[in-house]
Amino acid sequence: MGHLTTKDAYKNLEERINWFTQGAPPSETLYKILQVLYTEKEAKWVALLPVRPFTLKKAAKIWGTTEAKAEKLLDRLCEKALLVDSDYYGQRQFVMPPPMAGFIEFALMRTRGDIDQKYLSELYYQYLNVEEDFVKDLFFATETRLGRVYVQEPVLTNDKMNHILDYERATHIVEESKYIGVGTCYCRHKMYHAGHPCEINAPWDVCLTFDNVARSLAEHGDYARLISKEEAKEVLERSYESNLVQIGENVREHPAFICNCCGCCCEALQAARKFSPMQPVATTNYIPKVSWEKCIACGKCAKVCPILAIAMEERAECTEEVSIEGEEQSTKTSGRKRKRPVINEEICLGCGVCARNCPAKAIELERRPIQVITPVNSTHRFVLQAIEKGTLQNLIFDNQAFANHRAMAAVFGAILRLPPMKQALASKQFKSVYLDKLLESHR
Repeated sequence: MGHLTTKDAYKNLEERINWFTQGAPPSETLYKILQVLYTEKEAKWVALLPVRPFTLKKAAKIWGTTEAKAEKLLDRLCEKALLVDSDYYGQRQFVMPPPMAGFIEFALMRTRGDIDQKYLSELYYQYLNVEEDFVKDLFFATETRLGRVYVQEPVLTNDKMNHILDYERATHIVEESKYIGVGTCYCRHKMYHAGHPCEINAPWDVCLTFDNVARSLAEHGDYARLISKEEAKEVLERSYESNLVQIGENVREHPAFICNCCGCCCEALQAARKFSPMQPVATTNYIPKVSWEKCIACGKCAKVCPILAIAMEERAECTEEVSIEGEEQSTKTSGRKRKRPVINEEICLGCGVCARNCPAKAIELERRPIQVITPVNSTHRFVLQAIEKGTLQNLIFDNQAFANHRAMAAVFGAILRLPPMKQALASKQFKSVYLDKLLESHR
């Protein structure tokens, strides 16, 4: 690899990142970011790694070095949160996290002395908030979203709680997790250094990670601190009180993260504001409804909505009068006008922040008439997004990342759970006789 130039090293790394479904559009800013996060040597070696999970033995073989030397480098990459490790059936495995939620965020989830965090934050701001290509690709390139919103459970009345599904509750995710980590909010940390501090002064220590990601980030470099389930629920309560929106990985089982987001710093909520009516994340299965009889027109719901989906509009008041002669009911509009909160249901996240802040309890959440479909797990989501982006073949043939039968079975299993149209797209992209036969036998 000695013949590679510095530019080649980072170009190869960029291409490796973009081999996966979630990529990072190339730009001069991206190369500067990669130069901050990776040394030239690290860029050269990581560019050769599979994007999907791999073993120490696999890395050593790819790099043409001993397992002892490979492990030393892999450990260093884990310490920089450029890789995440796990125990898989008694064998240590490594995986390159995607850009987001992944290595971009991990770099600012703790205060680090080995990088210029102000400079990195300014690069992030330029790449994510100014250039926009990355954000558009991240949130809008596929129909299946990366993240989904959790409803704020405290605002649901008892009868509504009877209909909420387990995976819709952040507290259920906490209860089901083996490891829970809390770290610094990357978004607010970035915006602070970039000269755009959080407008609502929201807390920073509210970024939750779960299971293997939490354990790896905690063990390598203190990017997260392992906490109890009770502490995690306290983090949720503090976030509710600060009117933050809970956005987690868009899966039903074992999501890797739940962020507690403000509208002024979070890229997803900023995208919801900027690119409305397109939705950057999957909404909850709830929608707020206003009771005009209870509403006092204070406007607080409009002020706290994180994506500006509520507007106070003047509406003429209507009165009903009954004609005695014909006994007919007629409606007349009085001359008085009064401001009313009008909710744009097309872009509403269904988070419940408005209902929580209504002093008159005039807002209640109701189930949406059409339920939002959530992928089962990360593999299911990866496959769906790969199909929608036309990159399923990359997922299957990524440096033999799926060469073992168990991993291949997980991908095919996810494909078999798809509706027929998605299966047809998968078959077309994969061009596999084996997959075609598998789908035929499944129908």
